[in-house]
Amino acid sequence: MTMEEMKNEAETNSMVSMTLYAVMYPVFNELERINLSAAQTLRAAFIKAERENPGLTQDIIMKILEKKNVQINFTESLLRMAADDVEDFMIDRPEQEFQDLNEKARALKHILSKIPDEINDRCILLTCLLKFCFFFFICRAINVFISANRLIHQTNLILQTFKTVA
Repeated sequence: MTMEEMKNEAETNSMVSMTLYAVMYPVFNELERINLSAAQTLRAAFIKAERENPGLTQDIIMKILEKKNVQINFTESLLRMAADDVEDFMIDRPEQEFQDLNEKARALKHILSKIPDEINDRCILLTCLLKFCFFFFICRAINVFISANRLIHQTNLILQTFKTVA
């Protein structure tokens, strides 16, 4: 497997696994209050299953929604839930640089999770995007270039999707 293929697989897996972190982790946290052992067992089982079969959690959630005839925009819902802190993604080192990184990541996720609420109001959306750009302004230049390339790639994929649908 080439480095590019590994990178693409990692990006795909991380997107697919968002369902595990955004949807199921809050469920596990709530279950911990009732039955800690069951919650830990279930969490470990879902993590292992998702690692071995990326997208399984999303498939399960989608089937439940389909069975109950619930009509939602799942991608939008995931984006709304993306601002919630997930312990697995928090850096627990005490150095200020790592704490700053946690804060910047939290702020970025918060900004991006507001897009569904603000997408229909162009002025508010532009303000949101300016905040997003400011976040990149305070990062290192190489990180900005890498992230900008990823955003451009994702934009191209969106355009390509709309082109094939239209």
